[in-house]
Amino acid sequence: DVQLQASGGGLVQPGGSLRLSCAASGFSFDDYAIGWFRQAPGKEREGVSCIGTSGRNPFYPESMKGRFTISSDNAKNTVYLQMDSLKPEDTAIYYCAATPPTPIGNCWSEAFMYQNWGQGTLVTVSS
Repeated sequence: DVQLQASGGGLVQPGGSLRLSCAASGFSFDDYAIGWFRQAPGKEREGVSCIGTSGRNPFYPESMKGRFTISSDNAKNTVYLQMDSLKPEDTAIYYCAATPPTPIGNCWSEAFMYQNWGQGTLVTVSS
C-alpha cells in the first residue's frame, strides 16, 4: 500500500521559514516521483514543486522559484519542502503526492498525474 504522511505545518510569521516533511511507505523512491501541491481556501490546487525518482531533477513552477527547495532522503523515505521568506499568500494546506515518473524518471508538474495523496498539512502565515 502506498502511503504518504505530510507534516511540519503550523503558524509562522511573514518572512519566516518552515520545513515540511513527507514520509512515504509502501514504495521505493527509485520507482516514484513525488510532488508537493497546495490549496488555499477558495482557490484551486496548485503545484509547488516536484522531484523525480531517486531525487533527480527537482522542478519548480516559475511562481515558486527562489523561496522553496525540495529534497529527498532515500534512506529515510522522506521528501522535504523547505519554505523560506514566507508570505501570507503562502497560507494553504500543503499536500504531498506520489506517482510513477515520466519515461525518463522525472516528475510531473500536473496534479492530475498523481495517483497517491497524503492527508495534507496546514501552513498559516500571519502576524
